[in-house]
Amino acid sequence: MIKTDIIIIGAGPVGLFTIFEAGLLKLRCHLIDSLPQAGGQCSEIYPKKPIYDIPGFPSILAGELIDNLMEQAAPFKPGFTLGEAAVTIDKVSENEFIVTTDKGTKHSAPIVMIAGGLGVFEPRKPPIENLASYEDKGVEYIIKDPNFYRGKRCVIAGGGDSALDWAIYLAKNNIASEVSLVHRRSSFRGHLDSVQQVMDLADDGKVKLITEAEVVGIGGNGKVENVVIKHKTEGEITKDTDHFIPLFGLKPSLGPIADWGLEIEKNAIKVDTTDYSTNIPGIYAIGDVNTYENKLKLILCGFHEGTLAVQSAFARIHPDKKNVLKYTTVNGVTGF
Repeated sequence: MIKTDIIIIGAGPVGLFTIFEAGLLKLRCHLIDSLPQAGGQCSEIYPKKPIYDIPGFPSILAGELIDNLMEQAAPFKPGFTLGEAAVTIDKVSENEFIVTTDKGTKHSAPIVMIAGGLGVFEPRKPPIENLASYEDKGVEYIIKDPNFYRGKRCVIAGGGDSALDWAIYLAKNNIASEVSLVHRRSSFRGHLDSVQQVMDLADDGKVKLITEAEVVGIGGNGKVENVVIKHKTEGEITKDTDHFIPLFGLKPSLGPIADWGLEIEKNAIKVDTTDYSTNIPGIYAIGDVNTYENKLKLILCGFHEGTLAVQSAFARIHPDKKNVLKYTTVNGVTGF
Protein backbone atom coordinates (compact mmCIF):
# COMPACT_ATOMS: atom_id res chain seq x y z
CA MET A 1 0.00 0.00 0.00
CA ILE A 2 1.41 3.36 -1.05
CA LYS A 3 0.37 6.05 1.45
CA THR A 4 0.44 9.78 0.78
CA ASP A 5 -1.51 12.98 1.43
CA ILE A 6 -2.87 13.51 -2.08
CA ILE A 7 -3.28 10.95 -4.85
CA ILE A 8 -3.22 12.68 -8.22
CA ILE A 9 -4.65 10.67 -11.09
CA GLY A 10 -2.94 12.01 -14.19
CA ALA A 11 0.68 13.14 -14.56
CA GLY A 12 0.14 15.82 -17.19
CA PRO A 13 1.16 19.47 -16.71
CA VAL A 14 -1.74 20.25 -14.34
CA GLY A 15 -1.00 17.26 -12.13
CA LEU A 16 2.70 18.12 -12.06
CA PHE A 17 2.16 21.76 -11.07
CA THR A 18 -0.23 20.63 -8.33
CA ILE A 19 2.72 18.80 -6.71
CA PHE A 20 4.44 22.16 -6.31
CA GLU A 21 1.41 23.90 -4.82
CA ALA A 22 0.79 21.00 -2.44
CA GLY A 23 4.46 20.99 -1.46
CA LEU A 24 4.26 24.62 -0.36
CA LEU A 25 1.64 23.43 2.16
CA LYS A 26 3.83 20.47 3.20
CA LEU A 27 1.48 17.98 1.55
CA ARG A 28 3.01 14.98 -0.25
CA CYS A 29 1.66 13.81 -3.60
CA HIS A 30 1.73 10.51 -5.45
CA LEU A 31 0.77 10.48 -9.14
CA ILE A 32 -0.76 7.65 -11.18
CA ASP A 33 -0.70 7.63 -14.96
CA SER A 34 -1.33 4.97 -17.59
CA LEU A 35 1.49 6.35 -19.74
CA PRO A 36 5.03 5.11 -19.07
CA GLN A 37 6.35 8.65 -18.51
CA ALA A 38 5.08 11.85 -16.91
CA GLY A 39 3.77 14.67 -19.08
CA GLY A 40 0.46 13.47 -20.48
CA GLN A 41 -0.33 14.67 -24.01
CA CYS A 42 2.63 17.07 -23.89
CA SER A 43 5.04 14.13 -23.71
CA GLU A 44 3.07 11.48 -25.60
CA ILE A 45 1.52 13.39 -28.49
CA TYR A 46 3.36 16.64 -29.17
CA PRO A 47 6.63 16.95 -27.17
CA LYS A 48 8.28 19.02 -29.92
CA LYS A 49 5.31 21.30 -30.52
CA PRO A 50 5.64 24.90 -29.31
CA ILE A 51 3.09 26.28 -26.82
CA TYR A 52 2.52 30.05 -26.82
CA ASP A 53 0.14 30.74 -23.91
CA ILE A 54 2.19 29.75 -20.85
CA PRO A 55 2.76 32.93 -18.77
CA GLY A 56 6.35 34.12 -18.92
CA PHE A 57 7.22 31.95 -21.93
CA PRO A 58 6.51 33.58 -25.32
CA SER A 59 7.15 30.10 -26.74
CA ILE A 60 8.08 26.82 -25.10
CA LEU A 61 8.17 23.27 -26.46
CA ALA A 62 5.63 20.99 -24.77
CA GLY A 63 8.37 18.56 -23.73
CA GLU A 64 10.47 21.38 -22.31
CA LEU A 65 7.48 22.60 -20.27
CA ILE A 66 7.19 19.12 -18.73
CA ASP A 67 10.92 19.07 -17.93
CA ASN A 68 10.56 22.43 -16.16
CA LEU A 69 7.50 21.29 -14.20
CA MET A 70 9.32 18.13 -13.09
CA GLU A 71 12.26 20.25 -11.92
CA GLN A 72 9.89 22.59 -10.09
CA ALA A 73 8.21 19.64 -8.34
CA ALA A 74 11.43 17.78 -7.49
CA PRO A 75 12.12 19.47 -4.11
CA PHE A 76 8.84 18.03 -2.78
CA LYS A 77 9.80 14.43 -3.62
CA PRO A 78 6.61 13.23 -5.32
CA GLY A 79 5.96 9.55 -5.94
CA PHE A 80 4.92 8.09 -9.29
CA THR A 81 3.11 4.96 -10.42
CA LEU A 82 3.54 5.09 -14.20
CA GLY A 83 2.39 2.68 -16.87
CA GLU A 84 -0.62 1.74 -14.75
CA ALA A 85 -4.19 3.02 -15.08
CA ALA A 86 -6.32 3.88 -12.05
CA VAL A 87 -9.41 1.67 -12.30
CA THR A 88 -11.20 1.95 -8.94
CA ILE A 89 -11.61 4.43 -6.09
CA ASP A 90 -12.98 3.06 -2.80
CA LYS A 91 -13.86 5.26 0.15
CA VAL A 92 -12.96 3.15 3.19
CA SER A 93 -13.48 5.86 5.80
CA GLU A 94 -14.29 9.56 6.08
CA ASN A 95 -10.62 10.40 5.59
CA GLU A 96 -9.30 7.57 3.43
CA PHE A 97 -9.63 6.62 -0.21
CA ILE A 98 -7.96 3.62 -1.79
CA VAL A 99 -7.12 3.89 -5.50
CA THR A 100 -6.27 0.62 -7.24
CA THR A 101 -4.62 0.34 -10.66
CA ASP A 102 -5.11 -2.20 -13.43
CA LYS A 103 -1.97 -3.96 -12.18
CA GLY A 104 -3.26 -4.18 -8.62
CA THR A 105 -1.13 -1.44 -7.06
CA LYS A 106 -3.02 0.16 -4.16
CA HIS A 107 -2.68 3.76 -2.99
CA SER A 108 -4.16 5.32 0.15
CA ALA A 109 -4.78 9.00 0.88
CA PRO A 110 -7.40 11.32 2.41
CA ILE A 111 -7.57 13.32 -0.85
CA VAL A 112 -7.86 12.30 -4.51
CA MET A 113 -7.36 14.80 -7.32
CA ILE A 114 -8.34 13.72 -10.81
CA ALA A 115 -6.18 15.49 -13.38
CA GLY A 116 -6.81 13.03 -16.18
CA GLY A 117 -6.93 15.52 -19.03
CA LEU A 118 -9.49 14.51 -21.61
CA GLY A 119 -9.31 10.88 -20.50
CA VAL A 120 -8.41 7.98 -22.76
CA PHE A 121 -7.67 8.78 -26.41
CA GLU A 122 -8.19 6.90 -29.65
CA PRO A 123 -7.31 8.39 -33.02
CA ARG A 124 -10.07 9.06 -35.53
CA LYS A 125 -9.10 6.84 -38.46
CA PRO A 126 -10.06 7.33 -42.10
CA PRO A 127 -12.16 4.52 -43.65
CA ILE A 128 -9.35 2.92 -45.69
CA GLU A 129 -9.67 -0.84 -46.09
CA ASN A 130 -6.03 -1.85 -45.56
CA LEU A 131 -5.12 0.96 -43.13
CA ALA A 132 -4.44 -1.28 -40.12
CA SER A 133 -1.86 -3.37 -41.98
CA TYR A 134 0.33 -0.29 -42.45
CA GLU A 135 0.13 1.05 -38.88
CA ASP A 136 3.68 1.63 -37.57
CA LYS A 137 4.90 0.81 -41.08
CA GLY A 138 4.50 4.31 -42.46
CA VAL A 139 1.08 5.18 -41.05
CA GLU A 140 1.15 7.29 -37.88
CA TYR A 141 -1.79 9.02 -36.17
CA ILE A 142 0.29 11.32 -34.00
CA ILE A 143 3.68 12.96 -34.45
CA LYS A 144 5.89 12.48 -31.40
CA ASP A 145 9.30 13.37 -32.81
CA PRO A 146 9.38 15.41 -36.03
CA ASN A 147 12.99 14.31 -36.67
CA PHE A 148 11.58 10.84 -37.38
CA TYR A 149 10.47 12.34 -40.71
CA ARG A 150 13.76 13.98 -41.64
CA GLY A 151 14.43 13.59 -45.34
CA LYS A 152 11.18 11.67 -45.86
CA ARG A 153 8.20 12.31 -48.11
CA CYS A 154 5.09 12.89 -46.00
CA VAL A 155 1.41 13.03 -46.87
CA ILE A 156 -0.63 14.64 -44.09
CA ALA A 157 -4.43 14.42 -44.20
CA GLY A 158 -6.78 16.71 -42.27
CA GLY A 159 -8.11 20.24 -42.11
CA GLY A 160 -7.77 21.17 -38.43
CA ASP A 161 -5.06 22.79 -36.37
CA SER A 162 -3.01 19.63 -35.88
CA ALA A 163 -2.74 18.93 -39.62
CA LEU A 164 -1.95 22.56 -40.41
CA ASP A 165 0.57 22.95 -37.57
CA TRP A 166 2.56 19.86 -38.48
CA ALA A 167 2.54 20.63 -42.20
CA ILE A 168 3.95 24.05 -41.33
CA TYR A 169 6.52 22.66 -38.89
CA LEU A 170 7.86 19.91 -41.17
CA ALA A 171 8.04 22.23 -44.18
CA LYS A 172 9.23 25.45 -42.55
CA ASN A 173 12.08 23.73 -40.70
CA ASN A 174 13.13 21.74 -43.80
CA ILE A 175 12.65 18.45 -41.93
CA ALA A 176 10.66 16.42 -44.47
CA SER A 177 11.93 16.31 -48.04
CA GLU A 178 8.36 16.73 -49.27
CA VAL A 179 5.18 17.73 -47.43
CA SER A 180 1.75 17.21 -48.99
CA LEU A 181 -1.43 18.29 -47.23
CA VAL A 182 -4.67 16.62 -48.34
CA HIS A 183 -8.04 17.99 -47.28
CA ARG A 184 -11.50 17.10 -48.52
CA ARG A 185 -12.67 20.72 -48.59
CA SER A 186 -11.25 23.90 -50.07
CA SER A 187 -11.41 25.70 -46.70
CA PHE A 188 -9.77 24.74 -43.39
CA ARG A 189 -11.03 24.58 -39.80
CA GLY A 190 -7.80 25.75 -38.17
CA HIS A 191 -6.64 29.15 -36.97
CA LEU A 192 -6.60 31.78 -39.70
CA ASP A 193 -2.91 32.48 -39.12
CA SER A 194 -2.06 28.80 -39.64
CA VAL A 195 -4.18 28.64 -42.79
CA GLN A 196 -2.36 31.67 -44.18
CA GLN A 197 1.03 30.15 -43.36
CA VAL A 198 0.11 26.98 -45.26
CA MET A 199 -1.07 29.03 -48.23
CA ASP A 200 2.20 30.98 -48.22
CA LEU A 201 4.26 27.77 -48.02
CA ALA A 202 2.22 26.34 -50.89
CA ASP A 203 2.94 29.45 -52.97
CA ASP A 204 6.65 29.00 -52.21
CA GLY A 205 6.50 25.35 -53.27
CA LYS A 206 7.31 24.04 -49.78
CA VAL A 207 3.88 22.41 -49.22
CA LYS A 208 1.92 20.57 -51.89
CA LEU A 209 -1.67 21.53 -51.14
CA ILE A 210 -4.29 19.08 -52.42
CA THR A 211 -7.80 20.23 -51.52
CA GLU A 212 -11.24 18.84 -52.39
CA ALA A 213 -9.61 15.43 -52.16
CA GLU A 214 -9.13 12.55 -49.74
CA VAL A 215 -6.81 9.59 -49.34
CA VAL A 216 -8.75 6.41 -50.19
CA GLY A 217 -6.01 3.79 -50.48
CA ILE A 218 -2.48 2.82 -49.45
CA GLY A 219 0.04 0.75 -51.38
CA GLY A 220 3.43 -0.74 -50.61
CA ASN A 221 5.30 -3.97 -49.96
CA GLY A 222 5.38 -4.32 -46.17
CA LYS A 223 5.52 -0.55 -45.68
CA VAL A 224 3.89 2.58 -47.09
CA GLU A 225 5.20 3.38 -50.57
CA ASN A 226 2.28 5.32 -52.03
CA VAL A 227 -1.22 6.58 -51.35
CA VAL A 228 -4.23 6.81 -53.63
CA ILE A 229 -5.90 10.21 -53.54
CA LYS A 230 -9.42 10.69 -54.87
CA HIS A 231 -9.74 14.24 -56.22
CA LYS A 232 -13.09 15.91 -56.86
CA THR A 233 -12.27 16.87 -60.44
CA GLU A 234 -9.10 14.96 -61.37
CA GLY A 235 -10.24 11.51 -60.22
CA GLU A 236 -7.77 9.09 -58.61
CA ILE A 237 -4.13 10.10 -58.19
CA THR A 238 -1.39 7.74 -56.99
CA LYS A 239 1.28 9.62 -55.06
CA ASP A 240 4.60 8.13 -53.92
CA THR A 241 5.34 8.75 -50.25
CA ASP A 242 7.18 7.33 -47.24
CA HIS A 243 4.60 8.27 -44.59
CA PHE A 244 0.86 8.77 -44.45
CA ILE A 245 -0.18 10.81 -41.40
CA PRO A 246 -3.96 11.15 -40.97
CA LEU A 247 -4.55 13.87 -38.37
CA PHE A 248 -8.30 13.87 -37.84
CA GLY A 249 -8.12 14.35 -34.11
CA LEU A 250 -8.49 12.06 -31.14
CA LYS A 251 -11.68 10.64 -29.64
CA PRO A 252 -11.61 11.13 -25.86
CA SER A 253 -13.49 9.02 -23.37
CA LEU A 254 -13.45 9.09 -19.58
CA GLY A 255 -12.70 5.38 -19.37
CA PRO A 256 -12.94 3.97 -15.77
CA ILE A 257 -13.54 7.50 -14.39
CA ALA A 258 -17.13 7.27 -15.64
CA ASP A 259 -17.79 4.44 -13.15
CA TRP A 260 -16.59 6.20 -9.98
CA GLY A 261 -19.95 7.70 -8.94
CA LEU A 262 -18.99 11.22 -9.96
CA GLU A 263 -21.44 13.65 -11.50
CA ILE A 264 -20.72 13.64 -15.23
CA GLU A 265 -21.83 16.18 -17.82
CA LYS A 266 -20.76 16.23 -21.47
CA ASN A 267 -18.10 13.58 -20.89
CA ALA A 268 -16.49 15.63 -18.09
CA ILE A 269 -16.70 15.81 -14.28
CA LYS A 270 -18.88 18.57 -12.81
CA VAL A 271 -17.15 20.61 -10.12
CA ASP A 272 -17.82 23.45 -7.68
CA THR A 273 -15.68 26.36 -8.84
CA THR A 274 -15.11 27.48 -5.25
CA ASP A 275 -12.45 24.76 -4.92
CA TYR A 276 -13.01 22.38 -7.88
CA SER A 277 -14.45 19.71 -5.61
CA THR A 278 -16.75 17.03 -7.02
CA ASN A 279 -19.99 15.63 -5.64
CA ILE A 280 -17.90 13.23 -3.53
CA PRO A 281 -16.24 15.09 -0.62
CA GLY A 282 -12.48 14.65 -0.73
CA ILE A 283 -12.33 14.10 -4.50
CA TYR A 284 -11.41 17.02 -6.75
CA ALA A 285 -11.21 17.32 -10.53
CA ILE A 286 -8.79 19.77 -12.15
CA GLY A 287 -7.76 20.55 -15.71
CA ASP A 288 -9.46 19.38 -18.90
CA VAL A 289 -11.24 16.52 -17.14
CA ASN A 290 -13.67 18.87 -15.35
CA THR A 291 -16.53 21.07 -16.52
CA TYR A 292 -18.28 24.17 -15.21
CA GLU A 293 -19.85 27.31 -16.60
CA ASN A 294 -17.42 29.26 -18.82
CA LYS A 295 -14.83 26.47 -18.64
CA LEU A 296 -11.74 27.02 -20.80
CA LYS A 297 -9.60 23.99 -21.56
CA LEU A 298 -6.23 25.67 -21.20
CA ILE A 299 -3.17 24.52 -19.28
CA LEU A 300 -2.92 27.85 -17.45
CA CYS A 301 -6.53 27.49 -16.23
CA GLY A 302 -5.68 24.02 -14.91
CA PHE A 303 -2.79 25.51 -12.94
CA HIS A 304 -5.25 27.88 -11.23
CA GLU A 305 -7.73 25.06 -10.52
CA GLY A 306 -5.03 22.87 -8.96
CA THR A 307 -3.86 25.75 -6.76
CA LEU A 308 -7.32 26.36 -5.29
CA ALA A 309 -8.04 22.63 -4.93
CA VAL A 310 -4.87 22.19 -2.85
CA GLN A 311 -5.90 25.00 -0.50
CA SER A 312 -9.23 23.23 0.06
CA ALA A 313 -7.49 19.88 0.50
CA PHE A 314 -5.27 21.33 3.23
CA ALA A 315 -8.39 22.45 5.14
CA ARG A 316 -9.86 18.93 4.89
CA ILE A 317 -6.67 17.22 6.01
CA HIS A 318 -5.91 19.75 8.79
CA PRO A 319 -9.29 21.14 9.94
CA ASP A 320 -7.71 22.54 13.12
CA LYS A 321 -4.87 24.37 11.38
CA LYS A 322 -5.09 27.84 9.92
CA ASN A 323 -3.43 28.18 6.54
CA VAL A 324 -1.86 31.61 6.16
CA LEU A 325 -0.99 32.38 2.55
CA LYS A 326 2.76 32.85 2.15
CA TYR A 327 4.56 34.17 -0.89
CA THR A 328 7.47 32.37 -2.55
CA THR A 329 9.05 35.75 -3.29
CA VAL A 330 9.50 36.18 0.49
CA ASN A 331 10.00 32.63 1.71
CA GLY A 332 11.51 30.97 -1.37
CA VAL A 333 10.58 27.30 -1.68
CA THR A 334 12.60 25.68 1.11
CA GLY A 335 11.26 28.31 3.51
CA PHE A 336 7.88 26.62 3.45
